[in-house]
Amino acid sequence: MTQGKMIKSGQRLATALLILFLAVGTSSAIAASTRPANSQTSPGWAKILAKAKGQTVSLWMWGGDPKANSYVDNVLAPAAAKFGVTLRRVPIADTKDALNRVLAEHQAKSHHGSVDLIWVNGDNFKTGLQAGIWTCHWANHLPNSKYESPTDPLLISDFGTPVNGCEAPWHKAQFSFVYNAATVTNPPKTLLDLFSWVKSHPGRFTYPQASDFTGAAFLRQSLNAVSGGYKNVPLAYSTKKYNELTGPLWKMLSDINPDLWRSGQTFPQTSVELDKLFSDGQVDFTMTYGPATLTQLVKDGTFPSQTKILPLSEGTLGNASFLGMPNTSGNQAGAQVVANIALSPEQQLAKANPQIWGQFTVLDMNLLPSHFKALFAKLPQSSVVPSFKVLSHNANPELSAAWVNPLIDGWRKNILHAP
Repeated sequence: MTQGKMIKSGQRLATALLILFLAVGTSSAIAASTRPANSQTSPGWAKILAKAKGQTVSLWMWGGDPKANSYVDNVLAPAAAKFGVTLRRVPIADTKDALNRVLAEHQAKSHHGSVDLIWVNGDNFKTGLQAGIWTCHWANHLPNSKYESPTDPLLISDFGTPVNGCEAPWHKAQFSFVYNAATVTNPPKTLLDLFSWVKSHPGRFTYPQASDFTGAAFLRQSLNAVSGGYKNVPLAYSTKKYNELTGPLWKMLSDINPDLWRSGQTFPQTSVELDKLFSDGQVDFTMTYGPATLTQLVKDGTFPSQTKILPLSEGTLGNASFLGMPNTSGNQAGAQVVANIALSPEQQLAKANPQIWGQFTVLDMNLLPSHFKALFAKLPQSSVVPSFKVLSHNANPELSAAWVNPLIDGWRKNILHAP
């Protein structure tokens, strides 16, 4: 995937900090965002801080989001540098690229691998867990983990797989359908209504291939819809339930296929390609697991000015993203320091700003100091994206990761009719 053009590093850091200043309306935010993220110095953490100095931490992450790249390079990396840690972002086209590298190094019994942190969740996390590549029982001991709710279901389970301190929370996401209100004047209220809309408006809707992360999420959301709601789909996978529930799913998707963009003869390979169709006016809907980024896409003219979130009465899927640390890393102290900084109120505040990145925080507002609660409350409000509280109303729990590949394979066989 191509990355957007980047402006010079120093200029972008200054811009990011200025934006944060303007967003919260107080100079104290700038001081907060530039001071070290963790002042607690327990003996154990003090040793980690000392060992981390001078280490270079390689963070492998999907490189297709320019704002994500900019945040890491110009906000998170400078914060890590204050602790003597160099943060190096390694852009990849697919998280599996990072897993494959770690698996090869794991098999070679390397303890000085090239991957120190991975932006990960879902099936990729479970695959790594089954392969024994993660370091576990560290993330729940980070000093800034005290700001997480210990009962938050999105943080204690990753697509049905217990986290158990094997990855540190980074941000939350809510699957969202997005439409152009200038062309969709009577928007559907449920996903089944949307399928009916597709039949009445041929060529104006499509979705990414199931192999794409967003396309796979669309399948799971559709499975919930045709099953009468998420409560009728067990989180744990079984072949019996798959066979029982997916028949109506393949029938529904087959029924709408001729009315999709290009008559369903081809699909966008990625969510980025679907976004391009939406921005070019070729379709009236797109979809995303990162709706917080929509505000800037509308502001900079990439998306239509009348872009809106489509609220579904049955709710949508919700999940969280994490930072996983392979046990092949030779810079685990530095990796823990970076993960702790990323979890800090200062960094979570900056990352939540839609003008910097725009991702929903994993922190519990009830556990934050009052001045941080106030700063989060002063973040810019969007005319495009509702608050996370509104977005996550009736949130559907993610199915276990074991559902992902069977659904992808089923889509290929039943919709693409691939062998």
